[in-house]
Amino acid sequence: MAGPPNKKQKRLDYKNSRGEGANGKELPKKKFYRQRAHANVFSDHNLIYPVSPAHMNWGPYYPGFINTSDNRTATVSEIQSETTNERLGTDITAHGDRDAEPEAKHQLTKEVEVADIGCGFGGLLVALAPKMPNTLLLGMEIRTQVAEYVQERMKALRVQKAGEGLYQNAACLRANSMKFLPNFFKKHQLSKVFLCFPDPHFKARKHKARIVSTTLNSEYAYVIRPGGIVYTITDVEDLHLWMVEHFEKHLSFERVSKEEEEADECVEVMKTGTEESMKVTRNNGQKFIALFRRMEDPPW
Repeated sequence: MAGPPNKKQKRLDYKNSRGEGANGKELPKKKFYRQRAHANVFSDHNLIYPVSPAHMNWGPYYPGFINTSDNRTATVSEIQSETTNERLGTDITAHGDRDAEPEAKHQLTKEVEVADIGCGFGGLLVALAPKMPNTLLLGMEIRTQVAEYVQERMKALRVQKAGEGLYQNAACLRANSMKFLPNFFKKHQLSKVFLCFPDPHFKARKHKARIVSTTLNSEYAYVIRPGGIVYTITDVEDLHLWMVEHFEKHLSFERVSKEEEEADECVEVMKTGTEESMKVTRNNGQKFIALFRRMEDPPW
């Protein structure tokens, strides 16, 4: 006699039931998408990424912003099929085919402007999307199950708010931002980058895996436009001091004043809207915040 199903089987049965009988409005249950908090950013994960930003096909992620005058515009069913294939990792064209011409991709009416790197379960995206309805937001998450949860969450929210047209501007993809950020975004494309409660990597030998470093800051400087802002928040003071030190030492960034920081509505969302920030609040922990502005490049 067969025993009760294990966790893996329960997860599979749940996801199959969502695909077969769900009406699309029900939000996914987080317990079926749990994954350990740490991922080795230096490991060769099975990732799909574009050769260059021009090869990135954003259509499956933002179907509501596809340029209707584009001859390449697909039907809703085609877009949904591409989204499913991308999520399952079975079709490289969802991200970018090495041999495909950039013109073969779905063209959007807007470019992605805001990136939440290490977006977790998508709390910041959900909170920011209604406040920035005409700006495309992207969550980037390396963990497979967590990225899938955010994708399913966004799909459900789009159905729930179809009458208001909300959440069409928010999406998530699985990516290793420490390796492939310039593959997704061209120079000076982003206006905001969020680094919310990143892994502190306490051990000194693990500091090289921190999301802020001299090398990575140069990549942020490449994809963020002059005047753009990097938002950082953590409950670990040592990590906060590390991020402040490395951004202040970088010639492309300057720290935003406290007055300007307090006046930025995105800061309040970052402090209260993410799952991690809520957990810190429940535990009466401290939140350390710092914003950094991308400075103009010097004349050559």
